[in-house]
Amino acid sequence: MLRTQRNMQVHFVVAAGVFTAGLVVGVSRAELIALIFAAGLVIVAEMVNTAIEAAIDVATSSFDPRAKVAKDVAAGAVLICAFVATAVAYLVLADRLQHPTATSIAAVRSSPIHLTLIALVLVVLLVIAVKAITGRGTPVQGGLPSGHAAVAFAGFAAILFTTASSQHNVLVAGLALFMACLVAQTRVEAGIHSVVEVVYGAIVGLLVTLAIFQLWA
Repeated sequence: MLRTQRNMQVHFVVAAGVFTAGLVVGVSRAELIALIFAAGLVIVAEMVNTAIEAAIDVATSSFDPRAKVAKDVAAGAVLICAFVATAVAYLVLADRLQHPTATSIAAVRSSPIHLTLIALVLVVLLVIAVKAITGRGTPVQGGLPSGHAAVAFAGFAAILFTTASSQHNVLVAGLALFMACLVAQTRVEAGIHSVVEVVYGAIVGLLVTLAIFQLWA
């Protein structure tokens, strides 16, 4: 499972992070048991889900609505277990991590580099979410909005904000805008996106980055 299933790898990484945090903040024995049980619940549910999917794929190669229901229910079971595990981790660790979290947030607010990274990550996640909801394109190709244009113009906006006090602000921001426009143009020229999709991507990148820097910078 760990070698072949990406979701299982994610579960193990998250569980390792939670256990590490628990040991660092000094959880009690009962709390550690709760964390172990919650993590184990998610891992077992993921194993059962994978087994059900594999068995169904072996049993039938054609579409069957009953097979779809079985797969969806199994995946839903994993999701519920993940929510339960998240709630357990929050109840155990929230109070102990409250002060370090507040300190980290304050540091992020005063750091343009971190804000830039957060803005770019949010732009990418938003683009993927919109494409998933609309069912158009893939995370890296095609569909509305253009992810490449969104990231390019988010980078331009971040550079515009972070170099605001520099004497070369206009030159640097102008070059960043030129590069962002080149990225957008290549997506249209290659036939991967329409002009509308690229424009929407640019708007998403600009607005998300503008909101992040206006709220925390």
